[in-house]
Amino acid sequence: MNVIAMEHVKKNFGEKEVLKDISFRVREGEVVSIIGPSGSGKSTLLRCATFLERMNGGSLSYLDEEVVMDRDGISVYPGKSVIRKVCNNFGLVFQNFNLFPHYSVLKNVMDAPVNIQKRNKDEVYEEVKLLLEKVGLSDKEKAYPCELSGGQQQRVAIARALAMKPKMLYFDEPTSALDPELTAEILKIMKELAAEKMTMVIVTHEIEFAKAVSDRVIFMDEGVIVEEGAPEMVIDNPCNDRTREFLRKLNY
Repeated sequence: MNVIAMEHVKKNFGEKEVLKDISFRVREGEVVSIIGPSGSGKSTLLRCATFLERMNGGSLSYLDEEVVMDRDGISVYPGKSVIRKVCNNFGLVFQNFNLFPHYSVLKNVMDAPVNIQKRNKDEVYEEVKLLLEKVGLSDKEKAYPCELSGGQQQRVAIARALAMKPKMLYFDEPTSALDPELTAEILKIMKELAAEKMTMVIVTHEIEFAKAVSDRVIFMDEGVIVEEGAPEMVIDNPCNDRTREFLRKLNY
């Protein structure tokens, strides 16, 4: 089953064409990393997939059900209630954490399951305690974001996404704001999630990590998918000159 499928996606910002006829699918349990230079459209693709941006053209499906339809090259969106329901299928981890600064760690993680999904508060609390243990933050539930390191804040963000019990997780450059030591903390958790067969789409510059954890790697440049395939092909033996040049600039 495809957890997500995007077909012939186009996205413009004014006159600038940021995504140019992109088709993209992720199967259940698959880990897909998206690499490419800044400005290639990677984050915009994720933002379109998660309804943070509206596509100009193309279709979008979750769990093999079409949500955004393509009508003569124009994306047609459903009502807000349908989109809210579809959003329960995924969690999104941003590069800048996006925690509520006035909420404790516990409240940051519990808030959406209790207030959006309307789940039992005591049940959610027990689940969240286990999630905080999973990300190594059992002792921080009463702390506030300003009292945490960047790595700890990102681990809270991951726990918050998992608390919604999503079918898949999106990561948009989850380590770009972190130093190397803190980056290692986050990559370790993501590797554990991959081992548990969590469906994930990861926009990253961490090439070694992408190679180690991904079932498939996509290289994007100038709003198109230039190359995709198994990591040992795209990263170790790229076919396209643009892919080779990108990896060379990263000294890979």
